[in-house]
Amino acid sequence: MPALRLHCFGAYCVHEWGMTDTLSLLSKKRFLPLFATQMLGAINDNLFKNALVVLALYRLSSGGPVLVALAGGVFILPYALFSSVAGALADSNEKSRLILFTKFWELAIMLLAAAGFLTGNIAALMLVLFGLGIQATFFSPLKYGILPDHLFEDELIAGNGLIEAGTFIGILMGTIAGGALIVLRAGPWIVSLAGVLISVAGITTACFVPKAPAEAPHTKIGWNILQETGILISDAKANRPVWLALLGISWFWAVGATLLAEFPTIARVNLHAGGHVVTLMLTVFSIGVGLGSVFCARLLHGEVSARLLPWASIGISIFTADFAFAALSAGALHNVAGMLADWQGRRMLLDLLLLSACGGCYSVPLYAICQERSAPSHRSRMIAANNVLNALAMTLAAILSAGLYAIWPAAPGILLIAAFVNLVFTVWILTILPAFRNAGSAVQH
Repeated sequence: MPALRLHCFGAYCVHEWGMTDTLSLLSKKRFLPLFATQMLGAINDNLFKNALVVLALYRLSSGGPVLVALAGGVFILPYALFSSVAGALADSNEKSRLILFTKFWELAIMLLAAAGFLTGNIAALMLVLFGLGIQATFFSPLKYGILPDHLFEDELIAGNGLIEAGTFIGILMGTIAGGALIVLRAGPWIVSLAGVLISVAGITTACFVPKAPAEAPHTKIGWNILQETGILISDAKANRPVWLALLGISWFWAVGATLLAEFPTIARVNLHAGGHVVTLMLTVFSIGVGLGSVFCARLLHGEVSARLLPWASIGISIFTADFAFAALSAGALHNVAGMLADWQGRRMLLDLLLLSACGGCYSVPLYAICQERSAPSHRSRMIAANNVLNALAMTLAAILSAGLYAIWPAAPGILLIAAFVNLVFTVWILTILPAFRNAGSAVQH
């Protein structure tokens, strides 16, 4: 029988039994406001990004594709530039107050976005995209850094799983809504209003995030970006379990970005299908990540452990390769109905569901290890270091994918290469598993 434990928050103490069920965290006042706040943010970011992409493709027939390619870099760039400052601020200040500040920043950006959409000013909208990247850069260390303040150790896997699931579902909802709404007759007005209302909703939920005192109130904020980023990465390297977890997370995002980038090409070239099939693939992928992220907590029984990593990584390779082979065999499917009616189409969707579920089981424990093995005074900065590495990994993955496509213009072939390289990476994972043992005790700096 699980042990009875006492939880104390402020003046209140409650008894709970053993490991909290994953979904039951959504009923906790110490978790639900943060979950809702971050999910609303993911919806808004992707609502705007996809509306901008569609608008550019429709309005700028010649320069639209170039702008679309540029948009991803504009959003990611702030992660590389400002993560050191974001992490230091999160460690040195009360986190819930900063979370609320980032949501007011989001509202201001959405008001500027409304002006850009209503005037059709693409340059202003690109500036908005950069502003949203800055907001996301400062919010990320806060949302992951605050989790150990409000969750117990055996809840960390569940909490991270729900955050991961909420993020991907938010990405899906925002992406679909942005593309669908902006093409309507009153699309710019609708998207503008939706962005502002979602921001207001995010501010409202952020007001209920419980306070989390500063763990390192005397931290000096350095504004020499290159120097501080170098220090940030050096601090992460000094904590070996955290550093290995960060490398693993960055690899996950590199593989994920490669896979997502090939969806449109596979749909257009291999399946001779349109945007609705791409949306279906994205939907299945997002659902899979959400299911894997939530199910991970049940598999680990709340233990912060890396033991699922090799199996999840092997699963990613197997199902990515099978997805690529199915795409080569599928032929013309044309639309969603054709995809669902054809065996090869259903096989592709099942592969997507399973590989993304493996991705959820892969990434969630690594985030929890990073949180648990970091000293509280440096926890948010370790998340900030993760963001820098993720940005670099996704950028390199995009460059390598583009180079491979120039040499061998076949999206399934690129995925087969990614699946093979991931298997090689799995061998490395097996060699580093001992470094994650006893991951429950934080390393002091």
